Amino acid sequence: MAGLLDRYEALLAGGELRPDAEQRAAAERLDKLQCELEAAPAKTGFIKRIFGGSSAQSPQGVYMWGGVGRGKSMLMDLFHDTLGITAKRRAHFHEFMLDVHARIREERKKESGDPIAPVAAGLAAEARVLAFDEMVVNNSADAMIMSRLFTALIRSGVTIVTTSNRAPHELYKDGLNREHFLPFIALIEERLEVLTLNGPTDYRLERLGGMEVWYTPIGPEATARVRELFYRLTDYPPEDAEHVTGAELQVGTGRTIHVPKSLKGVAVFSFKRLCGEPKGASDYLAIARHYHSVFVVAIPRMGPDMRNEAARFVTLIDAFYENGVKLIATADAQPADLYEAGDGRFEFDRTVSRLMEMQSEDYLARGHGEE
Repeated sequence: MAGLLDRYEALLAGGELRPDAEQRAAAERLDKLQCELEAAPAKTGFIKRIFGGSSAQSPQGVYMWGGVGRGKSMLMDLFHDTLGITAKRRAHFHEFMLDVHARIREERKKESGDPIAPVAAGLAAEARVLAFDEMVVNNSADAMIMSRLFTALIRSGVTIVTTSNRAPHELYKDGLNREHFLPFIALIEERLEVLTLNGPTDYRLERLGGMEVWYTPIGPEATARVRELFYRLTDYPPEDAEHVTGAELQVGTGRTIHVPKSLKGVAVFSFKRLCGEPKGASDYLAIARHYHSVFVVAIPRMGPDMRNEAARFVTLIDAFYENGVKLIATADAQPADLYEAGDGRFEFDRTVSRLMEMQSEDYLARGHGEE
């Protein structure tokens, strides 16, 4: 298997990437980290890792931050795919925190004291390396536990590698009770090497290449255009798009949403699946936090008899807009003509305004998870 730097050089040689000093420095740092992890002796049981091991023995992790489309997720893909150890986990940060909260709830049922230590021990027993995409903190519940949890993980020998659109000191900025989150920022700056990726090329915006993101009317031409955009965003050939597998996205405890197509932070849904079935804000928020780009196909004109579908669509677009999700759609009409009459028509005006803004270059340049 080719190593990280070999794969990176191949992408440069093939013209898929452009020379970028910050990106190369990050690739070299991740390659060095791989060598350290692969050379490190296997640790014994997790009890020893928690109580008897030294955190200094684990390689220093990496925090990569920068603007949208600068190659952070691409580098994380290369790092995880070429890392020659089995005890590794790659996850979207929101998905990871949902898992953490579920584990904390289970520990609290035991009524055996502070749940953080056993949760950290369980995670440390499963992986020597935790790799996260898009670290972002949007709520006080996450902020309150992150410092203690990640301190325990690092002390137990877990190496953290993460990406974010924000510098560490910008995380949870202006958040409720942010003073309780400050130790986590100090932990990142002390225990992870912070690397900036703000090179001149926005690959995600460039891949959209000035193409429209709203296609009407529904039909073969619109389908062909969105298939091309799917390829540009995922590097998956359009002729093979039907073979892209789906995923089950966790929403809360014990409930999932089926994602028909899911690849590299991109999801594809039909309007009927998203808004024709009983779904709510928590479902749409989970999608918005997990995927940076979402294709919604076959959006119909909605009349008074589709007021429920229109209301769900309003909630969906609110979640996407507030999290900077890129929306690519096929529809029977332009936004202003989607819902011309019916309950909630006045409220739909805001959705029309947001749909128009979501087609602008300024919006498309926004980072995922950023308002």
